[in-house]
Formats: sequence, C-alpha cells, structure tokens
Amino acid sequence: MNINIKTIFTLSILIFICACSKPDYELFEGSHGNKSDFLGKWLVVNYWADWCPPCIKEMPELESFYKQNNSKALVLAYNFDRLEGEELGGQIERFKVNVPSILTDPGLLFGWAAPPSLPATYILTPDGNLVETLIGPQTKDSLEEIILKHEKSD
Repeated sequence: MNINIKTIFTLSILIFICACSKPDYELFEGSHGNKSDFLGKWLVVNYWADWCPPCIKEMPELESFYKQNNSKALVLAYNFDRLEGEELGGQIERFKVNVPSILTDPGLLFGWAAPPSLPATYILTPDGNLVETLIGPQTKDSLEEIILKHEKSD
C-alpha cells in the first residue's frame, strides 16, 4: 500500500511541475507555448521595425506567403525594437502586420544572434533546423523558392 501512495505522490508532483512550467514563447495575440510547437511545419521568422521602409513594404508579401502556404509553413513577425502592448498593437494595425507576432526574442528562443540589419528573415525546417538567414526584403515567390529548394535537397 505504501508503494502505491508513494507512486501517486510522485506522479502528482511531476504533473504539477509540468503544468506550472513557464512557456518558451508568447505571441502578441495572447497565446503561448513551447518551442516544440513549431515543429512539423516550415517556420519563417521575420524581424521588422517601423523605421525600416523595406520591412513595411515586405509585410504584404509575408502575409501572402503565409495565407497561401499555411498548411506547411508558419510565419512569425518580431518587432526589432521589442515593442509590446498598445504600442506594438498600434504598429501592427498601422503597418498591417497580418501574420502572428511573437513577443519572445527569437534569437534567445532559437539560439541565433540579432540580425545585423533589417529586414531579416530566418527559415527553419519542419525539424527545427535553421537553413537560411536572409537579409533584405523577401517576396512570396522568393520564400516559396527557398523552401522548395530545401525540400528537394532532403
């Protein structure tokens, strides 16, 4: 009988610890989770800022790519100036950032340095491996070509 009580107690502690663990990331929209949530799809992480005209010009292309490829890819926008709350919300609305916005610094989350200039786009495979670091504005077509190139090389 004591073994069963010890087992139940140990399992209860483990469940409590897992349930209370801090999430790895948070999205502006309010959701959060663990880095492993991003596995299974291509991940496109884009750094942008309101003072970067090419970043703003690129946003409709990122949205178009995301809408047409959402079954196999996820796009996350990260504000280089680390804005949050109402200030970030205002910029998201004003500059029509219509892809999910991550609040957690992707460099800390995925283990890369901050980009040297903007816009910057990082592409990770469905297995979570970084395969491209792109500096400069991207288009829907350029992103599709890069992913296709890596799919063919597998």
